[in-house]
Amino acid sequence: MFWIAATLTAAALQTVRNGVQRGLTGTLGTMGATYVRFLYGLPFAILFLLLVALGTGEPLPTIGGWAVLFALGAGLSQILATALMLWTMKSRSFAVTTAIIKTEPVLVALAGLLLLGEVLPPLALLGIVVATLGVLLLSRLGGAQAAGPKSVLTGILAAAFFALSAVGFRAAILELPSGSPVLRSSVVLVLGLGLQSALLVGWMLLLDRATLRKVAGAWRQSLPAGFAGAAASQFWFIGFALTSAANVRTLALVEILFAQAFAWVTSRAVPERRDLLGMAVLVVGLLLLLLNS
Repeated sequence: MFWIAATLTAAALQTVRNGVQRGLTGTLGTMGATYVRFLYGLPFAILFLLLVALGTGEPLPTIGGWAVLFALGAGLSQILATALMLWTMKSRSFAVTTAIIKTEPVLVALAGLLLLGEVLPPLALLGIVVATLGVLLLSRLGGAQAAGPKSVLTGILAAAFFALSAVGFRAAILELPSGSPVLRSSVVLVLGLGLQSALLVGWMLLLDRATLRKVAGAWRQSLPAGFAGAAASQFWFIGFALTSAANVRTLALVEILFAQAFAWVTSRAVPERRDLLGMAVLVVGLLLLLLNS
């Protein structure tokens, strides 16, 4: 199943992108760091589309009005989600914020049912819930118990907007009438980033020219975030083209396992029992999902 490989690749790239963006908040501020993933991701997205089109020889599909509307709604949701995520990271640790936002799959499954009528098998739904519980167990040990109500609320709101974004982009991909999953994913990625970039530049020109100048001046530091963001989105979208957004975003919880393993290796700390329990529950949830999707 190619969607599994695409999702695992996207999760790894997203971890890199989040880390780079967080490092930019000190010089560009929360909103400036939010903008760079879109503005500096667009050129890479266009490059990806050109490579796919030339490599496959497929004609570009016609982009209808519904595809544009879905991409616009998803793009706005993603901008809001990213800003909320970075704000939460600024007030809480990277690991805690990641854990809170990873409650997203339950919301994605609900949004997919309401907006696209996608009904998942009962055991797949159980896998989503179990995997989310595993993340919550791990987040308590990561320090989430110290997070204030405001940080928890903004983290959950970020998860909700990320959920709407995932389902919206899947809807836009499904609206395209022709093309392979990779080509349709690449087209929607360019469409989404193009709309987001236009909205953000217009916003900054009207209300925040100082941040626009900062973002333009920090292009060297911002290019890695743009590349990582566009590459992660490319693989997320391929996953969305091949299976439900809920499947993709649940498997993405493997990012938590990567983060925990990296922390243990670098700090050489001995995992506690609840760490191991949380990881075991998360793995069981992912296995249930994969066996029933």
